[in-house]
This record gives sequence, C-alpha cells and structure tokens, in this order.
Amino acid sequence: MNILVISHRIPYPANKGEKIRTFNQIKYLAELGHDIHVVAPIEDATEIEFAEQLAKFNNISVSTQQLPPKALRLLKGVLLGESLSVANFYSVKLQQKINQLIQVNAFDYILCTSSAVAKYVYNNNCAYNVQLLMDFMDLDSDKWQQYADKSSIPMRWVYQREATKLASYENTIQEKFNACFFIADTEVALFKKQVPHASNVFPLGNGLNTKEFYPAKIAPQNENPVFIFTGVMDYKPNVDAVLWFVEQCWQQLLSHFPSARFIIAGMNPNSEVQQLSSIEGIEVTGFVDEILPYYHQADYFVAPFRLARGVQNKVLQAFACGLPVISTPMGAEGITCRDQQEILLANTPNEFIEKILFLEENAQLRKKISDSALSLIKNEYSWPGKLKPLQDLIAK
Repeated sequence: MNILVISHRIPYPANKGEKIRTFNQIKYLAELGHDIHVVAPIEDATEIEFAEQLAKFNNISVSTQQLPPKALRLLKGVLLGESLSVANFYSVKLQQKINQLIQVNAFDYILCTSSAVAKYVYNNNCAYNVQLLMDFMDLDSDKWQQYADKSSIPMRWVYQREATKLASYENTIQEKFNACFFIADTEVALFKKQVPHASNVFPLGNGLNTKEFYPAKIAPQNENPVFIFTGVMDYKPNVDAVLWFVEQCWQQLLSHFPSARFIIAGMNPNSEVQQLSSIEGIEVTGFVDEILPYYHQADYFVAPFRLARGVQNKVLQAFACGLPVISTPMGAEGITCRDQQEILLANTPNEFIEKILFLEENAQLRKKISDSALSLIKNEYSWPGKLKPLQDLIAK
C-alpha cells in the first residue's frame, strides 16, 4: 500500500510519547513492505537533520516545511475562530506540498497523527478519494477541559475555549474519517460517551521495545531509596505531577530516609521544575542523551498524575526496567496492570508515603510486583502485537 503520514511533528528522535508512537507505527508499516511518505511541519531548521535520519529507515520518504512564527499562527487561529492546536501546526506552504503529493501519488491511505493536522485533509478535495485514518492518540479536548477545571481566570477561559473548539473538531473528524484510533479503551469509551453513534473508533495501544528498556544487570545498592520521574518537563501534566509530589510528599519521605533522592529526568524543565533542584535530595537533569542509566540507578518510579489522559509510556518503561511503580489511577490508565500485582495505586500524599514504606519493608513483595510488571511488558506490550490491528485494517 502507498501511505501518506501527516504528522504534527517529525517523529524522530523517538524521545517523547507521541513521537515514540508515530515512529513505531511508521517503522512497522515500512518493515511490512508498505511505501511510506511522511510530511510534517517543523519549528526550525535544526529539525531537518531529524527528518533526514528518519528517511534512512526502510527508505521512508520525508517532506518538511518550517512553520511561520508561533505568535502569528496563534493570532490567525483566534481571528479565524479555530482551535489554537490546529492553528499551531498549520502552514499554507506545507498545505501546498501536501496538495502536490496527493495530486501526483496514488495514495491508498492517509494517516494523520493527532486531530491538529486534519485541516490539511479538509483543505484538499482529492484527499476524500483516499481512505482516511486518524490517530487521535488521546482525547485532547478532555485534556484541555481538565486544564480549565484546575486553572483560574484568565487561563481558564483560554483552556475552556480550546476544549470546546477541539471537542467539536474531534466529532467532525470522526464523521469524515474512515477509522479513528485512541491509545486506550478508556479513551474510546469516553469519546463514545460524547458521540454514542461513533462506530469507527477503535483502540490502538502503545508498545515498548525491550531491547531499549530492560532491568539493570546489577541492582543499585542505594543506602536510601532513589525515586525517579521521566518526561518532557515543560508539559503541564508532567510539571503538575512532580510539583505535587515534592510539595506533598518529599519532606515526609526525607524524614524517613534522610539521604533519599528524587531524580527528575527529561528535556526542557521549566522554571518551576528547575527550582526544585534547590531542595535537598532533588536532581533535575534536563535533557539527557540516554535515559536508561537513570532508570538503572533508581529504586522506584513515581507517577503522581492528576492531569491528562492516555497511556503513560514512562510507566511502561519503568515496568520494563524492573522498577516498582507507585502511581495515581490516572497514571495507570489504559495499562492492563492490577493494583497490588504489577503496580501500587495511591491518590493522597499519605497513601503514596504508606505504599513506599510498605515496599521498603517488604523486599519479597517489591520483587514480586517488579517481576509481574516485567512479565506483563514481555507478554502483552510488543510493538508488532499492539500495531497488528492497524495492519489488519490496511490489509483489508
């Protein structure tokens, strides 16, 4: 099959959630023998190198176009009365490139990664002669609604506007595209609650490469426990999670474990996250070339999420590295893990502290949970297994 992938970012390097997902979809389809052409907007010229590196995988064809200045994009979105997410990833010049590609290529499928790039399809009448696939990933309108519910004026107005605009846009996409995907069953159920007649919406889960994430050959011998959180650290749900954990739990943990450490590993830490490094025992790494060594020096992974939805790749990575995970139910959403079996769930600061103390006092249980989580990854979270529904759909 000849497949055009319209990606909202160059999915390389695969170093953050949506890039990991899209990269593995493209790689999987290319390895199956499909012809893949990727188009994506870029923020600056440095990303051209990433596009060139992506093109080396199974002769994938890649086209890019630098976006106009962000302020102009967002202002235009406001004036047009459209979602700012859509405006943020739209380029007239990239539209022209896409139009030309569709005109000269006999594409069998167009796969869009995120609702933000559906506009490129809407602005090309020829695209409707092709099978259209949308990978929503997460239900973004619900994410913005969560932001609105937890924010004060004026940002509450901004987030509420985005939630409303995107919800309407997502509904339109479902009506016009042939098939739509979310990462988790819970996202599918939430969408169908809003759009009960939606019969073309399916789960398409995330996998994990166990050649890249695996347990340490020699377990760390830390005097006091080392905790870790990983992720892009200017992303609001990640920032909220670590700030909450430090503010609500860290001093209590230090009272039990005076030399405990909390490693916050990930690119682009904002000013609030950077300031955490001044607190005893907390390390903010910023961008790291390799994340695996940080998992290997830790004893526990904490996932105290209170915002956003969908499968957390970082939790899957921690499972694969043999780390016990203490998480809010939201952090475990969409993962087929069980409380007290592969993960420990907690909601309040006291519950987080209690679960950590419980694991520290029960080495046998700690190993059982780690082993069960690792088995879950090996048995149920291979990328080929998770992406088979996509291939089955394309092969029809």
